[in-house]
Amino acid sequence: MMIAPSLIERAKLWRRALHAAPELGFQEVRTADKVAGLLQEFGIDVHRGLGGTGVVGTLRHGQGPSIGIRADMDALPIQELGTPAHRSAHPGCMHACGHDGHTAILLATACQLARTRRFNGTVHFVFQPAEEGLGGARRMIDDGLFQLFPMEAIYGLHNWPGLPAGTVAINPGSMMASMDTFEIRLVGQGCHAAMPERGADPILAGAELVVALQSIPARRLSPLDSAVISVTQFNAGEAVNVIANTAQLKGTVRCLQPLVRERVQTLIREFVEQLPNVFGVRGELCYEPGYPVTENHPKHADLVRQVAIDVLGEQQVAWGCRPSMASEDFAYLLDACPGAYLWLGVDGEAPSQVLHNPYYDFNDQVIQPGVALWVALVERSLPMAD
Repeated sequence: MMIAPSLIERAKLWRRALHAAPELGFQEVRTADKVAGLLQEFGIDVHRGLGGTGVVGTLRHGQGPSIGIRADMDALPIQELGTPAHRSAHPGCMHACGHDGHTAILLATACQLARTRRFNGTVHFVFQPAEEGLGGARRMIDDGLFQLFPMEAIYGLHNWPGLPAGTVAINPGSMMASMDTFEIRLVGQGCHAAMPERGADPILAGAELVVALQSIPARRLSPLDSAVISVTQFNAGEAVNVIANTAQLKGTVRCLQPLVRERVQTLIREFVEQLPNVFGVRGELCYEPGYPVTENHPKHADLVRQVAIDVLGEQQVAWGCRPSMASEDFAYLLDACPGAYLWLGVDGEAPSQVLHNPYYDFNDQVIQPGVALWVALVERSLPMAD
C-alpha cells in the first residue's frame, strides 16, 4: 500500500509537536484543538467535547456500515529526562507512553482515507482523553459515544517496546488485564512501644496481611489462572516509641479472566475481615473495581491478523501472543462494542525504553506501518461495491 512519504513526514512533525506540549487526562485542550483543526483541514466532520476533551471525526463515503478507530491523547505526570529536540516543554508532564504517536498515526490515517476514499461506509476517528487511569473511554461512552456514532466494530492499538519495530501482536481473546484497586484500614489499639501487650498492633497485622495476600495467586487459585495482587502503600504511625492505633494499606489487583477477578475480590475480603482478628485488630476493606479485562472479539481479532499479514508480511505478525498484566481502558470500548486491540512493536536497532520511563520517546519509524495497517483495515472492513 502506497502512503505518500510527504504525509508520513508531516505526521512525524505532528507527533513531535504533541510530544513537546503534553497534557494530562481531561486537560487535553490544546491537543484537542490541534486534532480538531487537522481533521477539519482534511474535510472531516468534527464533534468535540465528548468525554470532556474528546474529539470524534466522521468520514462518510457511500452507504455501507460504520467502524471506529481509537487513539488516546493524554500524557503522564512524569518529568522527562531525555533530551530530544522535541523534549516536553511542560515541567512534570511528558508523553512517556506513546500516545503522541497513536494520535499522529490516526491523524495520518484520517488524512489518507479522506484523500483516497477507497471504502464504502463510515469511519469514526475517536480521539480519547484520559486513558492513564482516569477512564476516559468510560466517560465517552457515558456521554453517548455509541449512540451518537453507531459502529459495527471499534479498533485500537498501542505501541509496544519489546517487539521489533513494525511488527504486530494480537490475540483472539485477552490482551491486557483488568485493574482494580483496594484500600485496607486496620484499626487496633495504640500504646507505648515498650509495652505492646497493652495494645493491639495494626502494623503487625498489616505485615501478616501483606504476606497472606500473596498466597491467593499461589495457593487459592489454579496455576492456570492469572492474577497479580500488589500492595503498593503501607502507612502507619507518627512516632518511633508509639504503636499506632491504625494502619492503611493500598494496592492493585490485575486479572486476565472475569471469573478469576470476582474470585480474587472475594478472597481479599475474607482475608481482611478474618486474619487481623487474630491480633485483636479490625480490618475494613474498600474495593474499587476499575478497568475490565481488555478482551478481543475473536472474529475481529482474526480480521486484524489477516490485514496485518497482507500489509506487513506473515513473519511480522504474532498471533496468540502472551497477554500483559498491565491494563488499558480500551477494555470499556470492547465491552460495549465488538472489536480488537493490537500491539505495534517499536524496537529499532536498539531496544526501546519501556513505557512510563522518563527517557521514553516514540519511534517515528512505525508511523508508516501503523497508518498502512489502519487504512487497509478500513478498506477491508468497508469494501467498495463491485
